[in-house]
Amino acid sequence: MFLATRDLVFRSKLARVVDAAGAEVTRDEAACELAVLEIESAGSTDRIKTLVARGTSVLAYGSHVRPDLLRSAREAGATAVPNSQVEERLRELLGAADPGPAARG
Repeated sequence: MFLATRDLVFRSKLARVVDAAGAEVTRDEAACELAVLEIESAGSTDRIKTLVARGTSVLAYGSHVRPDLLRSAREAGATAVPNSQVEERLRELLGAADPGPAARG
């Protein structure tokens, strides 16, 4: 799984979800089946389109106060959710159990 986020704390939380599901985070976005992208980065819509065209599933996330970006990500072929829902949605996509509040940090 490819993970693109600028926030290191958030990246750590998402990496724990990936690890709990028995999956691995890779730096090679061309070799992944699932990519998780922060949509507030420049060029994110084009990146989503490229990944989707290759057959990669994309989970995009961003601020709930930017519905325009969430909509653009959906139109580009991604599943797009607000920041508050990305951990839960990633867990669903990977089939990982919820570790509970203590493990979430």
